[in-house]
Amino acid sequence: MSLQADVDQLLSAAVDRGEVPGVIAMATDGRDILYQGAFGKREIGGEASMTVDTVCWIHSMTKAITATCLMQLVEQGRIGLDDDTGKILPAHAEPKVLEGFDGEGKPQLRPARGAITLRRLLTHTAGFVYDTWNANLLRYMTETRVSRSESFERPDKCLPLGFDPGTRWEYGINLEWAGKVLEAITGDTLDAYMQKNVLQPLGMLSTGYLLRPEIMDRLSGVHQRHGDGRLEAVTFNPPQRQKDFLGGGGLYGSAPDYIRFIRMLMGGGTLDGVQILKPETVALMEQNHIGEIDVRVLNSARPEQSNVVDLFPGQRLKWGLSFMINTEDVPGRRKAGTLSWAGLRNTYFWIDPQTGVGGTIMAQLLPFADPIVLGLYDGFERAVFASRAS
Repeated sequence: MSLQADVDQLLSAAVDRGEVPGVIAMATDGRDILYQGAFGKREIGGEASMTVDTVCWIHSMTKAITATCLMQLVEQGRIGLDDDTGKILPAHAEPKVLEGFDGEGKPQLRPARGAITLRRLLTHTAGFVYDTWNANLLRYMTETRVSRSESFERPDKCLPLGFDPGTRWEYGINLEWAGKVLEAITGDTLDAYMQKNVLQPLGMLSTGYLLRPEIMDRLSGVHQRHGDGRLEAVTFNPPQRQKDFLGGGGLYGSAPDYIRFIRMLMGGGTLDGVQILKPETVALMEQNHIGEIDVRVLNSARPEQSNVVDLFPGQRLKWGLSFMINTEDVPGRRKAGTLSWAGLRNTYFWIDPQTGVGGTIMAQLLPFADPIVLGLYDGFERAVFASRAS
C-alpha cells in the first residue's frame, strides 16, 4: 500500500476501536507534504470531525518556538548563551535549592552553587523542575501554597531549584523562565514578540497564546483517559485574556502550522524566502549541549497528568537548544541525531536531519506519554520511513 493508505488505516482503526477520540498526523521532507490525515471527532459525543486544520493545545511544543525567539536575540548579540540570567531577572540572582523537608515538614533550602544561564534554561539543566514529575516540588508547592503562576509574577515567590545549575538534566519550567528573559530584554510580551518575529513571518496564522474568534470554531476538545482505559471529555475554558505568556507551554496551533515551523528548521532557518534564523544558528541548536549528562526518565508525581516518560528505553538521550536528541539509530524509525519533543496532551514532533524527514502527530488527551498514542506515533513514523526506503 501507499504511505497515505498505510497511515490512514493505522489511525482510522485506532479511532474505530475507540482508543483515541481523534488524531491528526502530518509528515514532510522539508519541501513537500508527504502525508496528512485526520480521523475521529474533536470531542467524544460531538458532531465536529477532527480535520487536518483543527486547532489543538500544543503545550510544550511551544518550547522550540520560544527557543527560536531567544536564539534570534543571541544572533543579535543581545544575550549570550552563557550569560548569567540573574543579571537580567531579579528572581534568578540568588537561586535556592530545595534539599528536602525537616521533621516538621518545613522545606529546607540552601543557596545554589552555580549560575542560571540561558544555555542551561534551554537545556533543562538550570535546576528548575516541574511538579508533574518531581514529588519534592509538588510537596513544596502544597506546603507553601505557592502556585506555578505566582512564581513568575513575583521574584520573592520564585520556586526553588531541584539541583545545582549545570549538574544534571531534569525537565522543568526553564523555557517559561527563558520567555521572561526575552521580555526583560525586549520590553515586549512573549506573545507580541513571537507573533511579530516568528509566527506571522512563517504564516503560522492559527498559532498563538490567545484564541481569536476566527480560531474558536476549529478548536479541539480535550479528554482524560482513566485507569480503566475509558476516555472522557473534560471541560477546559481557554483564556481569552492573559497577563502572563509562558515560553514553556500555552500555545494553541494546528498541525499545518507546526509543519511550517519544522520545515523552517529543516531549511536551515529559512522557509519560502523568509529567514527566521541563520543556518549556523540552527546547526548550533541541533548539537548536544549537555555533554556527558544524560536525559533522565521522568517518574510521574501527578499520574492524572502524566505517565512515566521513558520514550526510548535503554538509549542514552541528549538535549540540544530545546530538543531531545537521539544518540542511536532506532531500527525502522529515526536516525541518530534526530530532534524531537512533545506536548502534555499527547502531541509529538520529530525532525531527522540524516533522512531529511520530519513530522507531527496530535491527539488531545491526558495523561501524557499515553501508550496508545505513543504506539500510533511509532507506527506513523515507521510508515514514513518505510515509504522513503522503498
